[in-house]
Amino acid sequence: MGIEVSEIKVIHKARFADDKDQFVATVLVPTDTDPIEALEYAYRWTNNVKGSWSIKKKEFDDGQENGDYNSFVKVVEPLEVIDGKEWGHRSTSMGDHMILNDKTYKVAMVGFEEIEGNYQTFLDQLQ
Repeated sequence: MGIEVSEIKVIHKARFADDKDQFVATVLVPTDTDPIEALEYAYRWTNNVKGSWSIKKKEFDDGQENGDYNSFVKVVEPLEVIDGKEWGHRSTSMGDHMILNDKTYKVAMVGFEEIEGNYQTFLDQLQ
């Protein structure tokens, strides 16, 4: 019998006029995890701290360890490839959104703020 998990959807909000919001990742957490702790976990593991959270390699081509590799994080938005080089996604930051248990949260200056609105409509708008 396995551990039951919940899925956190991570949306990076557009930063520039010609950008669009991107559903970049899902993060798995045990279902019994406190919601704030779950959001903090998703925030940490969608940040580039010791490598790249979105380049799904335990070790880079140059032999360096990717300290941000986490098998519980699934990249949804494809990575950009420029001149044959794969570029990872940016870190999750203030203003980005996370969806957990049918509730949408905005990453605040400190912590997270629950925001109103239908999360499924929000995801459908990203399509």
